[in-house]
Amino acid sequence: MKAYSEACERNKEPILGVLRQELQHAVEVLEIGSGTGQHGAFFAHQMPHLRWQPSDLRVHHASIVAWSQERALTNIAPPLDLDVNHLPWPVTRVDAVFTANTAHIMDWTSVINLFGGTGRVLREGGALCLYGPMNYGGRYTSDSNARFDEWLRRRDPTSGIRDLAAMDELAQGAGLTLAADHPMPANNRLIVWRKAPV
Repeated sequence: MKAYSEACERNKEPILGVLRQELQHAVEVLEIGSGTGQHGAFFAHQMPHLRWQPSDLRVHHASIVAWSQERALTNIAPPLDLDVNHLPWPVTRVDAVFTANTAHIMDWTSVINLFGGTGRVLREGGALCLYGPMNYGGRYTSDSNARFDEWLRRRDPTSGIRDLAAMDELAQGAGLTLAADHPMPANNRLIVWRKAPV
């Protein structure tokens, strides 16, 4: 019932270092695509000032709950059944949205709706923290990312590593401004956008 991701285990500490900085003034955090539940349980445990709201398709909920229960956390909510393409989202207002390794797995319509939905639920000044591989100027940042992108597109032609410029265009359309681009291990990035005042 409790699923495990080696990638989550490897990247949780570097991500935590950035989130401690970017979410220091946040309280309510929505995680989109919680997957196994490892990240949510770890971050909620390490940052007890946060109220962490996991979400994913229902098939992943049992694992998310199992990870939370193992740590006996009181600041993490039961997972929401959230598909970025289905409106309205089952949340109203949050201080931050975190998502890891989702944009390159989703199709482009889902990426569009990820940004659009985030723009609707974020409070002013709130942060979208998006972790994963990223292209710049249409170029890969490493040979390993190029191979990974090829594998993704063979598996699903609508997926693939996204370009920061294209993502930022979506973010701007959702009322979000690029605030930080953190280099991460294994040729990943953690990009932060913030919701501008209306």
